[in-house]
Formats: sequence, C-alpha cells, structure tokens
Amino acid sequence: MRKKTALRYGRVERRYFKWIYLFLLPTLVVFTIFYAEPIYVLIRTSFTKWDGFNSPTFNGINNYTRLFTNSAASISLKNLFLWSLIAMTLHVGYGVIVAFIWYYKPKGWKLSRAVFMIPNVISPAAFALIFRFLLNDSVGALNVLIRKIFPEFDVQWFFVSPYAFWAVTFTWLFYAVVVSLIVYNDLVAIPTSLTEAARLDGASAWHTIRHIYLPLCHNSIGTAIICSITSRIAMYEAIALTTSGGPGSDTMSLSVLMMRAISDYNYGFANAIGIVMVIFGILVLVAVNKAFHMGESDY
Repeated sequence: MRKKTALRYGRVERRYFKWIYLFLLPTLVVFTIFYAEPIYVLIRTSFTKWDGFNSPTFNGINNYTRLFTNSAASISLKNLFLWSLIAMTLHVGYGVIVAFIWYYKPKGWKLSRAVFMIPNVISPAAFALIFRFLLNDSVGALNVLIRKIFPEFDVQWFFVSPYAFWAVTFTWLFYAVVVSLIVYNDLVAIPTSLTEAARLDGASAWHTIRHIYLPLCHNSIGTAIICSITSRIAMYEAIALTTSGGPGSDTMSLSVLMMRAISDYNYGFANAIGIVMVIFGILVLVAVNKAFHMGESDY
C-alpha cells in the first residue's frame, strides 16, 4: 500500500516538473546573458592581445606570463595574500568579538550597535576620502594628536613606505559590520537550552563560548571569511582614492592593475588578471567550505 502511494505521489510530482522548468527559464536566460557568456568571453580573450576595438589576436599564455613576472603584479599578489590573511584573522576576529558583545548585551550595547552601523551607509569611496583627510600630515586628526606628544612627528601615511600599506589596511580593517551581523544572527538562533545545560554542568562563560557558541557558529564565521577575503580581491576604491597603488607599487592590487590595463586599452591582459581573481576567489570558497564544514547541520 505504501509503495503504491509513493509511486502515485512520485507521478504527481513529475507532472509538475515542467512548471518548475518554466519558472526557472527566465533565471537561466539572465544567467546565460549576464554571467555565462561574459565569463566565456573573459576566458577566451585572456589568451589574446586585444585593444577592445580590433579583433583579438591569440598570443598564448603571454598575458599570464607577464602577470606572474611583472614586478607590480608580483607585489599585487603578495599584497592580496597579506590582506587575505589579515582579513580572515584580525578583520573577522574583530567582527566576531563585536557580535559576542551584542549577544551578551552589556550596558550601552545598543548605542555601540547603532554607531557601528553608521559606516554601512557610507560608500567605500567616501570612506576612503575620509581616511585620506584623517591621516593627512598637515590637517589630519591623527597627526595633530601625535604632535601634541611628539612635536617633530611628520609622516605622510598614504605616501611613505611602509606606512602606506597599513594606512590602506586601516581603511577597512575595523569596518566589520557585515561580519558582526552574520555571526550575531547565528548566536541568537542557538537554543537557550544548550546554554542552560552548560551552566548546570559548571561550564564557565569562556568554556561556553569556546565549546558551544563558536562551534555552532562555524557556518556564519566561514561565510564571513569568504565575504571578507573576496572583498579584498575586488578592493579598488580604497586604493585608487588614497595611494593609487603607490608609493612605488607598495599598495598595488590586482583590481587597480586591471583598471590600469583597461585604461591602456590592454583588454587581453586585463582579462587575464580577471581570471586570476576569479580562480583565487573559487579557491578561497572551496578551502573555507572544507575547513569550516559549511552546510552541515548543527542540530
């Protein structure tokens, strides 16, 4: 009887599949036009010499060879690895700490949440300009305060090595509101029964965080790491509006290098850079998914 019922329901479900495909068709068309086809063109033209006007000329792996041998490109890759490491440790770590502060609701936590949200309504370009004036040697608040103690202090943060790298880093390092929101939402979804059971077993607050909360937030923390690192891959405004990749190539990134190639009508090289950025993003996605066991059920 059960077998007959299951077969009958199976036939009914298959009968409605055509409607599912019909509703999926617009999404498939949009994906093909705006994603699949451009990605195909990106891959194909990355092996060509192309100015965007004339027909692409196949030149093998010359664009990729140039990318990995060019000094500015090498520095861009090194910066990407450093920024990715900083992003998944300090940046995400700071966001997770803020999320736990919100979760435990100390005095003034609502005010801190409101203040922490404010930068979210400011564009990255405006945020970069704010830091450009904040760290200005003549009128910037930071140097003015430092000169109260050290009158001879004189540093142009965005234009002197090695300070420029860290000045650019600070434009996004503590801007972790997305990380905090993702982790906080996971924290409030944890059943209170688990916390109560831990307290009955004599677990301290730290042990509860370490052995219950953090493991149960592995999906949100992994998602935060992916978002943070992929943002570093595509980071452009913070560099273009502060250092333009300088001094020298100290703060160069792949996105800035790609925009320079586009400005020089070297679309083949620009697309090769784009492919490397996509591959790096996919590798990050796969690695984090595997390391944090993303998608596995927690309860």
